[in-house]
Amino acid sequence: MPLIENFVGLFIESAPWLLMGFTVAGLMKAFVPSELLAKHLGEPGLMATVKAALLGAPLPLCSCGVIPAALGLRRSGASKAATTSFLISTPETGVDSVTVSYAMLGPFMAVIRPIAAISTAITAGLLVGADKDEPAPITSEPVQSCCANKTPEPEPSCCSELDAETSAPETIATRLKDSMTFTFVDLIKDISLWLLIGLGIAAAVKTYVPTEFLAQWGDGFMAFVVMALIGVPMYICALASTPIAAGLLFSGVSPGATLVFMLVGPATNIATMGLVKRELGNRALAAYLGSVVGVGFAFGYLTNYLADQWNIDFLAQTQTAHAMGNTLLATASALVLAGLMIYALGSKYLTNFKTNTPATDG
Repeated sequence: MPLIENFVGLFIESAPWLLMGFTVAGLMKAFVPSELLAKHLGEPGLMATVKAALLGAPLPLCSCGVIPAALGLRRSGASKAATTSFLISTPETGVDSVTVSYAMLGPFMAVIRPIAAISTAITAGLLVGADKDEPAPITSEPVQSCCANKTPEPEPSCCSELDAETSAPETIATRLKDSMTFTFVDLIKDISLWLLIGLGIAAAVKTYVPTEFLAQWGDGFMAFVVMALIGVPMYICALASTPIAAGLLFSGVSPGATLVFMLVGPATNIATMGLVKRELGNRALAAYLGSVVGVGFAFGYLTNYLADQWNIDFLAQTQTAHAMGNTLLATASALVLAGLMIYALGSKYLTNFKTNTPATDG
């Protein structure tokens, strides 16, 4: 069946690059201390905004994962501008999505994507400007995150590991073990479903959508508007948006419009918008949305211009990755990744099912 064949082909093609990205993300998790982020993002002015964009860009966090991280930075004293910048650059790109962009879209898109994300983040921070009200208090209270309850419990929780990190020194081996657990268990658990959805949509586009249909929206302002309208409601991470973008690009959508989709989709969702409005105010929310769309469009035009001037053949750029997709390494990587995803999804949803199932009295 063509749909299944295209899905399997895309999965095998992207698997080695996904594992490479996850490995780099794990190494960053091990050797980039979280205290470094809070220390540098609390400074006023332009530098904190730039630092927030640069520090957030490589982190492997999706739209949902960046929320507790950004809230923690704000509670640690980060400025509104720096927090806004971090909220944009982090979900729009990452080391994992860059490696897959290189494989599925070519080196040009792999380079311009993080540049556009960082530029968007800095622009939003500059539009937010200096705090007009009192800065967020720097407290020693634990920051609520995805693994914390709203009401502190006396018994140990998954977040007790964070306290252990501050009370006991870690060896390099321990850091590596914890970081790889985070990357190859926790991170894969968070993105597996969305990655499968992204690959499925890409395979469906490749199989069923005529090139002529997408080509009619392929270039110009209306193409950007259509891609933005598609991306805004789509709750998807940067990694999962990449195979969809590849399907759009090779079906006739211009590279600029494809880039708009990859920038807008991961950065906009209701949860993030609610956090920005509640914690940072209406001005920050307007700067957030305006920058994501406005700078995205600007880089869309720039991408189309450069692609035309340099006569970039995106299909030819991806031939190296396509060739790797036919190797034993790619097949082995796909099997490893499939095993990790099956384990992650099984442990996530089976655990939730058992937890939500009421116990019966014997």
